[in-house]
Amino acid sequence: MRKINIMNIDYTDADKQIYEQELRGFLPEKILDVHIHIFDESCKVPGTEFSSQNVYQKFGGVFSYEQCLEWAASLMPEQQFHLNCFGQPSFESDLEASADYSGKIADNQRCFGMALVSPYDSAEAVISRVERNRLIGYKPYLNFVDWKEPCDVTIHDMLPAAQMEAADERGLAVMLHIPRSGRLADPDNQAQMVELCQRYPRAQIIFAHIGRAYYLSNVIGFLDGIAACPNAYVDTAMVNHEGVLEYAFKNFPRERIVFGSDAPIAFLRGKSVEINNQYAYLMGEDYAIGSTIFDANQAVTFTSFYYEQLRGIKLAAERAGLNQSEVENLFFNNAYELLSSIAEKNF
Repeated sequence: MRKINIMNIDYTDADKQIYEQELRGFLPEKILDVHIHIFDESCKVPGTEFSSQNVYQKFGGVFSYEQCLEWAASLMPEQQFHLNCFGQPSFESDLEASADYSGKIADNQRCFGMALVSPYDSAEAVISRVERNRLIGYKPYLNFVDWKEPCDVTIHDMLPAAQMEAADERGLAVMLHIPRSGRLADPDNQAQMVELCQRYPRAQIIFAHIGRAYYLSNVIGFLDGIAACPNAYVDTAMVNHEGVLEYAFKNFPRERIVFGSDAPIAFLRGKSVEINNQYAYLMGEDYAIGSTIFDANQAVTFTSFYYEQLRGIKLAAERAGLNQSEVENLFFNNAYELLSSIAEKNF
């Protein structure tokens, strides 16, 4: 029987040693994690039951605001933790209830929130979710495009023009997990990412996971288009490859790079590794997240993805020559200025 944690934090003496020896002197006083999935039972479609290998089983089938703060306080005990959150993007989520939950916890100071949206939603429905809950934007997801095979989904399928026009009119943020197996290097994605930024210049578009560039050949030469768009941002969620991060720090405007983790997935034990121009998640726990390779024989002792991301950022920042002010901007100021300005203009 798998042990399920609700408020029990999976944090060991070995993890604490990583914080003390590697991260304590590097992390700034304030952290704003822009990419966290938060939801409670009210957000789930009635009858939803996650499989035994679903990552949320580790957290009791939910991941609440209270759980998030408990985990963050354990992993970063000396940091003031802020966050931007949204629900669990799948048909198992009630999108209205998820927006309401994000709105309930969002104060647009410590906690910002986004709505989940489907391409089936009218622009009026999307704006209603945002405005009644004082949310700073929304997050589409490729899973909601159910009339195509996943490998054929395009950015335009995920983001109807009416939704983008509403975001552009209000200057909202859009958190975009781009589709297609080629990810950032895909020619259709490259063209549509730039087109989206140029057609809707007042919308603030955050390309999650550095455009899902988890290995080096997937990022080199592919940031130039969006780097030239002043409303394009990238977040670092689930990227622990120091080469990818270093390339982004050197080739994308640093004031438009924001820290994200993809928690609670980031609180699992594992590390993303590059293998022959591909990537895989090496996992110390038997949960399914994409290209997972589970260490069933426990040959390796793992820390969390969260710490591996922080380690990767630290090494990349050193290699790219980020100064202390730029590190503080990456972890807090860039995102806080962006998200708080959206909230101030709209609410």
